[in-house]
Amino acid sequence: MKVLVLDNMAEVGVQVLREAPGIEVDVEAGLSAEQLKEKVGQYHGMAIRGATKVTADVIARADNLRVVGRAGAGLDNVDIPSATKRGIVVMNTPGGNSITTAEHTISMMMALARNIPQAHASMKEGKWEKKKFGGTEICNKTLGVIGLGKVGSIVADRAVGLGMRVIGYDPFLSEDQAKQMGLRLGSLDEVFKEADFITLHVPLNDDTRGLIGTRNIEKMKTGVRIINCARGPVINEEDLAQAVESGKVAGVALDVYPVEPPENRRLIGLDKVICTPHLGASTKEAQENVAVAVAQQIRDYLVDGAIRNAVNAPAVSGEALLTLKPYLDLSQRLGLFMGQMIQSGIKTVEAQYSGDVAEMDFAPMTTSFLMGMLKPALRDDVNLVNAPAAAKERGITVSETKVSKSEDFMSLLRYRVVTERREHLVEGTLFGRCEPRMVRYNTFRGEFDPSGDLLLIGAVDKPGVIGNVGSALGKRQINISHFQFARASEGGEALLFLNTDSRADDAALQALAALENISSVRRLSI
Repeated sequence: MKVLVLDNMAEVGVQVLREAPGIEVDVEAGLSAEQLKEKVGQYHGMAIRGATKVTADVIARADNLRVVGRAGAGLDNVDIPSATKRGIVVMNTPGGNSITTAEHTISMMMALARNIPQAHASMKEGKWEKKKFGGTEICNKTLGVIGLGKVGSIVADRAVGLGMRVIGYDPFLSEDQAKQMGLRLGSLDEVFKEADFITLHVPLNDDTRGLIGTRNIEKMKTGVRIINCARGPVINEEDLAQAVESGKVAGVALDVYPVEPPENRRLIGLDKVICTPHLGASTKEAQENVAVAVAQQIRDYLVDGAIRNAVNAPAVSGEALLTLKPYLDLSQRLGLFMGQMIQSGIKTVEAQYSGDVAEMDFAPMTTSFLMGMLKPALRDDVNLVNAPAAAKERGITVSETKVSKSEDFMSLLRYRVVTERREHLVEGTLFGRCEPRMVRYNTFRGEFDPSGDLLLIGAVDKPGVIGNVGSALGKRQINISHFQFARASEGGEALLFLNTDSRADDAALQALAALENISSVRRLSI
């Protein structure tokens, strides 16, 4: 068997593969897309970092490829659906560089507080500007941590050790878990209002894109300092530049950018902004850790068939997977739906399986649901292997029950999620052999297709509501591919569940929200 190693992976990882019995290793750095397509057909495994793009075109030429392993967490550069269709296992190494990224965040905060880069540059120019670069202490200051996943929680722990007061925001973290971490949970607005320093550790999605923009900057203290070592587009660079120029924001530390290398120089050119070229995971230890981890995972899969940290395959036998696969897809979709609907800390998840599915090994289905539910918050840091542990780390209690008979369907998957504010209930089944359907959300029943771009619209059951929604979308050339209307009672609460051929933009959401008898509009992607 042959493994292709790309992107200058650390030599200790390459050596793990070289020493594996029956594995031949080729190391190729800097291959173009065309060169990769020409070579990939002869390989059974591929080890990558962030530079190589494993596109659908590459996968189409990968006749022998069985596994792609990413030395790191992010998998934006791998076409996972295409790999899954070809039966290629995609693995990553979540958490391998969490400490390194957290330490870089703390370093950036310290440098920002004491103007270290600016003072260093001044000294190099032969100047002695002691008064110009006076800083501020961090002890007894309030640090706002937005996103308390692996990296954010480590940052919070280090900040507590430095004598800072820490307030965090994370809709998936419980109050009890936050207390154990020595911090206080708050709303986003509370974090913006109270924090002297704000650090971002969130995935990039509809809720976080442009999170640091004029609307939220106005809620912050004058003199706030902002650190971003997460995702570049979480910040609106133009809005933040204006806030720095006006004095509202005293300083900014950036390690990530919307385009890398950066093209917009306005923000990073300001004296009060310090920058590093995406160095969060760039330590010798971190690169060696993830290289060894991914090499071991690829080796174990090719030699023994063992699967670890796979994002598209559960740890079950191949024979069982054939039967379970449609249900795993359904449970993950239900989890993705739930994860985008929940807005407060999760306390418990109750999984119930009824009918034929109750006689199967349903534990992987629960894991698949947990992965989907946590995916909007943790992104590539959660997979089919570590989802139960990730839920436990966040103080989520998970239980499973089975019922031999299902009242309305041959098989029914039911998940009840209890948060600190309310309960959510979702049920799903398969139409035919493999078509996933959500048949209940809270009190609303119907035939909902949980796939693609979705709009979930709360309304009052009044004449004209459906027509107004269709007209508003039609004016913006957004076609409805599937539509379901459900209501609790005549003239009462109603739910419109729409699948659209194209993604509704912010202007469309605002137009829908402004319609008569519309109470809420939410955009989802599954």
